[in-house]
Order: sequence, then C-alpha cells, then structure tokens
Amino acid sequence: MIHPTGGPISTGTSTGTGTTIFTEMTALAQRAGAINLGQGFPDTDGPPAMLEAAQVAIATGANQYPPLAGLAELRLAISAQRSLRYDAHYDPDTEVLVTTGATEALAAALLAHCGPDDEVIVFEPYYDSYAASIALARGRKRVVQMRPDATGRFGFDPADLSAAVSRRSRLLLLNSPHNPTGTVFDDEELAAIADCCRRNNLVAITDEVYEYLTYDGALHTPLATLPGMRERTLSISSAGKTFSATGWKVGWVCGPAALVDAVRKVKQYLTFASGPAFQAAVALGLVAEQHWVRAQAARLQASRDRLRAGLAAAGLAPYVCQGTYFLQADIRPLGVTDGVRFCRELPHRAGIAAIPSAVFYDNPADGLSAVRFVFCKRPEVLDEAAGRLTALTTLSYQEAR
Repeated sequence: MIHPTGGPISTGTSTGTGTTIFTEMTALAQRAGAINLGQGFPDTDGPPAMLEAAQVAIATGANQYPPLAGLAELRLAISAQRSLRYDAHYDPDTEVLVTTGATEALAAALLAHCGPDDEVIVFEPYYDSYAASIALARGRKRVVQMRPDATGRFGFDPADLSAAVSRRSRLLLLNSPHNPTGTVFDDEELAAIADCCRRNNLVAITDEVYEYLTYDGALHTPLATLPGMRERTLSISSAGKTFSATGWKVGWVCGPAALVDAVRKVKQYLTFASGPAFQAAVALGLVAEQHWVRAQAARLQASRDRLRAGLAAAGLAPYVCQGTYFLQADIRPLGVTDGVRFCRELPHRAGIAAIPSAVFYDNPADGLSAVRFVFCKRPEVLDEAAGRLTALTTLSYQEAR
C-alpha cells in the first residue's frame, strides 16, 4: 500500500540541509490523525515548580534580551551541576555558555571550530542536524558505523574509528546517550575515543542532552572527564530532554575558555540570546528539581519496557535501549525490509507515525530494516499504539496466508 500523495519521502539533500524527516512524518501523522511516535517530545510537562518559576519571571519583567552568555544564575547552576554530578569543574563566567537549545550549541561549535574541508568524525547512525551543521561549516563528514551485537546493543569497532581519521580530521562529534540507537557508550568505548582524540589532536564535541535518561543501571560518563580530554572537549547539554520542556530551547556548552569563546563569537550572530524567563526557570530546575528528574527517568524506563513488549507482541524485534527517548526495532520478522515504505504507510494503515532509521545513515540501505519509535508518551498512548500495530500485523499475516 502506497501513501495517496505518491513520491518518495524526502530525507534531505546531500548536504543535509533539505526538509527534515521529522517535518515530513509529523505532517503525515497530522493528516492521518495518527499517534506520533516519530518526533521526540513528551506529552506531559516538566516539574510544576519550574513551570511556575517561568511564569513568575515573565510576570516580573524577564522579557528583554538576557546577556549573550546567558543569565548569571543559570551559568552558575550549570557549573554546579557538572561539578556535583561528574566532578567536572567549569568557570561559570568564562567556560559556560547558554544557547538556544543544544542544536544551536552544536551548530555554533561546528561553525567555530570546523574550517573548509576539515573533517568531522561522526558515529553513524547520527541525528540529522549534525550533517547539516557540518555542511554549513563547509566541513566533511567521516562516519564510523555502529552495528548491533548478538544482544541487540549497538556499538562500534575501534579499528573503524582509527580508519576514519585522516590528516584533515579536526573534530570528533560524539552523542551519548545515543540517538537513535539508545546506546550509552561504556568505559571501554570512551577510552578508545579519548585515545583517538589525544593521538590525533582532535577537538571533541559531545552531545549529552540525554545525560539523565539512562536505564537498567547504565551510567553516562562525559568524555571530558577522561584523562587529557577536558582541555579538548566542548560538552553540550540542554534542559529540553532533562525537564520535558523541549519547546523552551535552553541549552548550554561547557569547555575550556578559548574553545567556548570561539563558540560565543559565532552565537552572537545566530540568536544572540533568548528566553530569559525560561533560563531563570531552568536555573531553579537544575538546583531544586533533581528528585523530579530521577523519577522521570524511572517513568521512562517503564515506558520503554511497555513499548518494547508491545512491539514484540506485534512481531517486531526491538533492539537494546540503554537511554534516550528512542527504541529501534527490526521489521524483518514481519516479512518486510523497507523501513522507509513501512513508515510512510503506517500512519494511514495503523494510525501510528514512526521514523525510518535509514534517514540516519549516509547510505540508507545500511539502516533500511530498522524503525525508530519514541516512548516518552503516556502509558495509555503507548498501549493504544501497540494495539493498533498488533492489529495491523495480525491482519497482514492473515492476508499473507
């Protein structure tokens, strides 16, 4: 069954700057009235005290430009968070920069530190904004492909990492916990990455937006905390995923003053600054709402388990997920192999939207049989989606017989 509008789903251009798959699939979901398990946003709000703090800040005048570097109280809270959680110490005045979400932090970091034809090492599959930002910086992307092992956990071969480095390599971009695979890079993997950076004099940019959302005892370790890495690492995170406030777009970057200063100089010509009321509220959240964050991680682990069971009951084969909002599944047990076509048909056939993992690869065939679902939704929504998917696959099996 082909979607009535016809034509292939756009997955962007060769430079990564076309219409995103998330825009495409969200539009399909809206037209079909489908449950959106494609785009990574929760359907519940963050801690009430933090939400109230934003309202109070708006009502009391926090509505004009904040400082370029971000509100002082937020930079202090970010510095304290890195120190308390990871024993990683950053000067809030010179080594912390508040950004309009992690996406701006990543783009500004790449524009600041990647020159024309410089190479950026990226682990594949990768979030789509990485390719776009590298292209905007006129850099070149070099991928290290992650593959599932016998348990279904995605990892990489250190030999592939070494082979990806050339004399033009300047940066390494690491996302852990990793979207879309759900992998939390372990000590051995991080040691190999750190060794590669040190040996090849690479600057590391780390996307850690899911730092609190880890499951089954998996722990997130920032690359910057490994020996010899603080002086060459820009660590990026945000409030969106941590506090279920993705629309607030409050992110940050921490690192050595010289590296952060270069990012700041780029940022001033992107957004300059934004969201003072949200910044004030996030400062409160980092200091006073860690209990809510821990409870949220536990809720998300239960949601992951709920969706995993539903996908398995529908005949799919879920991969291992140690963190993030996302659970990938192999669709081949259903007798189909084209995840792009599967996701394109799903909103109209079953009333569900998902993302084909193929769009996270340079060569879509490498991820064609995997589909990414989000589980940051209410339990009843996940149950309804699983029920719809089971009804579809049961009907399909009956038709096949």
